[in-house]
Amino acid sequence: MTDRDERDLVRQIEGHLLLAAAREEGRTAAARLSSRLGWLTDSQRQDVERQFEAEYLALARLSWHRTAERAEELRQVYEARYRALRGRLLACCVLGCALLAAAVLVVSAA
Repeated sequence: MTDRDERDLVRQIEGHLLLAAAREEGRTAAARLSSRLGWLTDSQRQDVERQFEAEYLALARLSWHRTAERAEELRQVYEARYRALRGRLLACCVLGCALLAAAVLVVSAA
């Protein structure tokens, strides 16, 4: 198994764990909500809990998707800034070497 395969496997496991945690949070929140609605029958309570859990999970997925999109935007911005800074640093180094070479030539010519 290559490093890439291992990273993909770890990401998949993390995704499954995150999804399981979100489902459990949704179930817990649904149970809290339905417990406040004492007038519901058992079948109505189960239906409300299922629908609440599904909506909770859909909102969590939407939030994760937006977070991933924003992370990609930020990565692109930071990569562009890094490339610009690296180019400036290279230009400064080249200029510094040229000035050093010119200084050495002036001193050696004198």
